[in-house]
Order: sequence, then C-alpha cells, then structure tokens
Amino acid sequence: MSETIAGSCAGPPPRSPSAAIARHAGLDWLRTGAFGLLILYHIGLYFGPWGWHINAVDPVPDLIYALTLLNPWRMTLLFVVSGYASRALLSRSAPGAFLRSRSVRLLVPLAFGTLLVVAPQPWVEQRVAGNYDGGLLGYWLKSYLSPHVSGTPTFDNLWFLVYIWAYSMVIGLVVWALPASARASLQRGATRLLSGWRLLALPILWLLMVRLVLLPTGAPTNRLLHDLSGHLGYFPAFLFGFLLARADGLRPVIRRLGGPAAMLAVAGYVVMAVLIYRLGGQEPASGTSARMLFRAAASVMNWGVIIALLALAERIGDPAPRWRPVLNNAVFPAYIVHQTAIVVVAWWLRPLGLPNGAQFVLILAGTAFACWGFYTIGRLAGPFGLLFGLSNRPIPRRSGGSGGGLERPRNPPMRPRREFAKQGSA
Repeated sequence: MSETIAGSCAGPPPRSPSAAIARHAGLDWLRTGAFGLLILYHIGLYFGPWGWHINAVDPVPDLIYALTLLNPWRMTLLFVVSGYASRALLSRSAPGAFLRSRSVRLLVPLAFGTLLVVAPQPWVEQRVAGNYDGGLLGYWLKSYLSPHVSGTPTFDNLWFLVYIWAYSMVIGLVVWALPASARASLQRGATRLLSGWRLLALPILWLLMVRLVLLPTGAPTNRLLHDLSGHLGYFPAFLFGFLLARADGLRPVIRRLGGPAAMLAVAGYVVMAVLIYRLGGQEPASGTSARMLFRAAASVMNWGVIIALLALAERIGDPAPRWRPVLNNAVFPAYIVHQTAIVVVAWWLRPLGLPNGAQFVLILAGTAFACWGFYTIGRLAGPFGLLFGLSNRPIPRRSGGSGGGLERPRNPPMRPRREFAKQGSA
C-alpha cells in the first residue's frame, strides 16, 4: 500500500527464472491508486458513522455504503502488491541481503513514525474525549513516551509495516533454507493449483472457510502476535503476490477472469449494501445469520475485486510515465504521515462549524500538502531520508541463477556488484 506500500512493482516476469524482475507500470499505478483510495477511506472515517480517532460533529450515515465498498479488499490489495514487489527485490539480491535490506528499510521508518509522527493521533483522541487538555509536547513527553501509560507508543496506521516486515522475514528465510529443487517445485505446484477458474474459486473458498467456519466472529486486530484472523487473510495474499511475479502462465488467466471477477465483486457488494439498507444503515449484528451472509458476500467481493484490478493493471500500460517515478517515491513517506495529517487537520476544523463539504475539501488539501511536504523534507534530508521512508542505500545485485522458481543466487562472488535502490522503494 510496492516493496512495502511504497516501492516499485515488478513487471511481466522474464523467461529466465534467474533474471531480475522488471517494473510493471500497471501495478505501479494500481498501488498509487490504492493509496489514494486509502486517504479517501480514512477521511471517510471522520465523516462516517463508525467510531474513529475523531468524528465530525454532523456525521453522514450514508457514507457507510462507500466505506463498505472499500473495506473488504483495500488491505488485501496492498499485501498482494507488496508480495509481488518483495519477489522483485529478492530477484536482485541474495536472501541474506534481502533480509537486512527489508529490516532497515521497514523498521527504521517504523520506529521514527511510531515515536514522532503518529503521536498527534492519540493526543487528538484524548483531547476530543476530554481526557487531556494539555499541549502536544507535554502529552508526548509525559504520556505518549511514558512507560506507565498503557497503549502508547502505538503503531496505529503503521501496523502494515510491521506485517510486511514479518512476512518478508518468513519468505526470505524459507528461500534461504530450501534447496533449489524444492523451491522450483513449490513455484510450479502453486501455479498449477491456481490455473484456470481455480484462480478465482480457491481463494474465495479459503476466505469463506476462514470467515464462516474457522473464525466466524473473528476480525483483524492489526496486532502482529494476536491477529490470527488477519494473518489467515493477509499472508496468503502476500504469498500470492510473491508467486505471481514469476508465474507467466497466470497472466492470461487473470486477463480472462477480469470480467467474471468484477461481476462477482459487484454481486458481493450488492448483497452487503442490501443487508445494510434493510437494517437501517447498520451492519448485521455478530452471531446472526445475516452477519454470516454479510461475511460471505465480503469474501466474494474481496477476491473478485483483487482479480479484476490485477486484470486492469495488465491492460492499462503507463498512461503518465513522467509522473510514475515521482509518485512511486512519494507513496511510502505519504503513507507514514497521511493519517496523522487527516486527524490533525480535522481537529483544527471541527470547532469552526463549516459544512461537511468544505471540511472535506480542506482536509483533503491539507493532507495532500502534508504528504508532499513530508516527502520533500525526506528528499532534502540526505542520509536521514531513511527516517521518512526514502533511501538510496546500495543493495547487492544478484549474480547467478536460482535453478528454480524462488530467487536464491547460486555461488555468489566474494565481492558482488552493487547497485543503488530507487529512492522511495520500500
């Protein structure tokens, strides 16, 4: 929401399984668009009926239909694209270098964001709730960083970076440990398993089993060590993206299934919207048959949207090649800061009594300005740009075939050539 949410996406895989994966313009734009929708989603949480860090004085109940349109698939898409881009990174480096690079590129901005950037969000939440009436600096020093206050510091919206780091560590260690023949067999077997109509049906069946049978009342918690429901959905999506980067045979299948997938997604959303409408603008209560139908429809919509969007990415090409590298670089810094910007700007505007339309325009403009400013500061910060999600640290270049589907250089030289990573590819 990318090598994480911010990195460049790999393109159609080369014929040689040992070659580095090129960029894929369609997926670059898909990731950028997904992040734009994420900003709109979080602004929608301010105006919508669901509880958030801060809510508008005059909420818009019907926004539940727009939020429901995005909620089932927005994070799944980011995990698919992140898995794809992680495979691209691994195609250009040894597993050990991949593990080190992922740790630095994700954990450093995560720490900076958690300690500084995210802090205004709980401060605003406490101010709105009437639990704190002091300034931000005092809150940060006395409460946010205090070991005696539970719940802070907090990852908040940066939880995604924690998950991508954990999944990258798992996949890097597996590639490091497995022999080439086993890795090649896994790649071939998974590609065959998902060929044809099974690419659409099997993931939907998996989601239905998780949400209706294994965890019928479960929901993602965004807490790495206490999120079985989240991991059962997010990690398979990450693995699918990882697989897709080398699965030539799945590309035409995705293009063929784009239309049917879109129809399934529309059908799933219609079921969810009808249930909300019949319940007076509310989601079905947990434990009811209506709730189970709602979860089933969300599962169908989830994967239907993913396949439809991947099919779109295969077709759109590169409509604005001049802007794509700039946006690729800016996405990760913007991801770090965008939710804090939304919360703070909304808090400033809330007491003014402006119409919701005017508030929306000002929040969107303020968030865009904050994202671009954060990115610009990172670009000017030199080596400290890493804190902002930017880096030009060199990473090792692959130097040999893997002999199989998953990337692992064979007999790397003692002093491998190095190349500079694209700034902003996280």
